[in-house]
Amino acid sequence: MATLYTEQSKNVTKTWVLMTVFFVTVILFGWFFSFYYNDTNILYFFVIFSILMNFFSYWFSDKIVLKLAGAKEAKREEYFDLYTTVENLSITAGLPMPKVYVVIDQAPNAFATGRDKNHAVVCATTGLLSILDKTELEGVIAHELSHIGNRDMLLSTIVVVLVGFITIIADVFTRNLFFGGHRDNDNKGNGILMIIGIIFSILAPIFVTLIQLAISRKREFLADASGALLTRYPEGLANALKKISQYQKPMVRQSGAIAHLYIADPKGPGLGKKISGFFATHPPVEERVKALIGK
Repeated sequence: MATLYTEQSKNVTKTWVLMTVFFVTVILFGWFFSFYYNDTNILYFFVIFSILMNFFSYWFSDKIVLKLAGAKEAKREEYFDLYTTVENLSITAGLPMPKVYVVIDQAPNAFATGRDKNHAVVCATTGLLSILDKTELEGVIAHELSHIGNRDMLLSTIVVVLVGFITIIADVFTRNLFFGGHRDNDNKGNGILMIIGIIFSILAPIFVTLIQLAISRKREFLADASGALLTRYPEGLANALKKISQYQKPMVRQSGAIAHLYIADPKGPGLGKKISGFFATHPPVEERVKALIGK
């Protein structure tokens, strides 16, 4: 049965696996660059770069997420209902009180981030606070606290940084192949290497993005279930999801890098329905509601 801690150990393992995949992928890019340009210093640079990015993504990814989201810290006096709901449910869940942030946006949404339960953040939009009643808000906050308890927000937050850097590296690689320098001794092998490099630079970001999407969809179902167990009222979260899905406009400030962190697609349900379920960052609301209340 799902609880706040069902997937905790699995997600820690997945985090290390993901960081290892990132490390290996960047090293492969470095090796290819160094071989293509016949300069071993490039490989050394990529090794150091990969190590630093893994370290950076673990310790500072939450700050990057908050910056990308345009979030600001929520004061208890100004956002009393949000603050006390997070506080009360944290006590119920046996979790340390996370920091509370808000995003000034009419689109109803929320997310959790942070590397562990002692350095966690729960963030909601002002649009979410304006349309939900108490039980619905509790359902959403319980959902986000479930991410914290399961430590899947660590995994998903690190994905933000690693996917972003893999994409940047692939882009730089492609630009160098077409517009940068070439090896001194051009030959037929040079053309073959270019083709291999182009294929690799295209497939690498697609591969890590698919990992990102797969992680996102599964974690939403799990957080829905464990969040409902925390409040003992699944209808609260189900009704909240219905209200959120009725808002058709996208968030004003959004980034594809952090889309999977939100409880609902920040691009809005209108666009989400046009995208294949395989590539969607979130499972359909209808499926989530049915899983919660059976209808």
